[in-house]
Amino acid sequence: MRVLLIKTSSLGDVIHTLPALTDAARAIPGIQFDWVVEEGFAEIPAWHPAVAQVIPVAIRRWRKNLWQTLKSGEWSRFKRRLKEVDYDLVIDAQGLLKSAWLTRYVRRRTPVAGLNRESAREPAASRFYRRTYPVAWGQHAVERVRQLFAQALDYPLPGGTGDYGLDRSRLLDSVETEPYLVFLHGTTWVTKHWPEAYWRELAERMGERGWSVRLPWGNDAERQRAERLAQGLENASVLPRLSLAGMAKVLAGASACVAVDTGLGHLAAALDVPTLSLFGPTNPGLTGAYGRSQVHLASDWSCAPCLQKTCTYQPTAEDKRQFDLRHEQPLCFTRLNPQRVATQLEALLLAPETLR
Repeated sequence: MRVLLIKTSSLGDVIHTLPALTDAARAIPGIQFDWVVEEGFAEIPAWHPAVAQVIPVAIRRWRKNLWQTLKSGEWSRFKRRLKEVDYDLVIDAQGLLKSAWLTRYVRRRTPVAGLNRESAREPAASRFYRRTYPVAWGQHAVERVRQLFAQALDYPLPGGTGDYGLDRSRLLDSVETEPYLVFLHGTTWVTKHWPEAYWRELAERMGERGWSVRLPWGNDAERQRAERLAQGLENASVLPRLSLAGMAKVLAGASACVAVDTGLGHLAAALDVPTLSLFGPTNPGLTGAYGRSQVHLASDWSCAPCLQKTCTYQPTAEDKRQFDLRHEQPLCFTRLNPQRVATQLEALLLAPETLR
């Protein structure tokens, strides 16, 4: 059986889809998937053994220069590629109009499956599907995708925690190195950033316990932050800019990670790396790192989780006396101070499943 999967972005969403592929491969021997994914994340689907071909799409880039996209023939080549294979089924696991629109370019007789109107993030997307399925809200994103696949491919939903299906050992460096931690400090929303002063204090605390810390980055702002965090600390080092495959290798070799709500935190979870994830404005119950040895610390600040990209909280007079408002923002993260995080991280490092 050959299935075309459409799940284009984001990094976390792509990773959250992997357990559903594992379920399907175990339920239907020989099933293969071709996966349409944003070009920036095209490395990840190829790591799963059930994926036959990765079909990169560049919706973000194409939108910026539509004329050049048409003139270069890139769009035409993409449409032709979708028609090359006579698929048994198309699954749009994104549930957005942009992903549903791509289903128009497969062969006409191919059935298209997706979430129904009540379940899709953009209800109008369901109009593009021949087969629609209900999946309840209020569940983790991984479980929602697993349920969609089980219905669309007609197999019983497996119990227990989903399996990403990645072979972590293939990514490990053959050269032995000293144990290290990875601090995943970069994220998209300003409100999801743990304060720099906290990161630095945590690095100092872990250095006193003999741990080295590695700091990755993906853009200039993150590089500059990483350099500020590492400045003057012998145990902290800034990594070079890495591809996703290179980042996966670093994560796979780590003893543990500390992460904010970021796509790389989900990658660490997919690689079965013990990870302590910090949540201020977002809800870990819906999009937290999923898997074994994943610990979530969520703020219990009065307005958390607000799910807002801009903090609108107005500090009280007591807040101004108690906190350094220049360096401890957003204030919801003051519930997750470095001392508390360091204590939780040490407990994670001593857990039996971490000591391997």
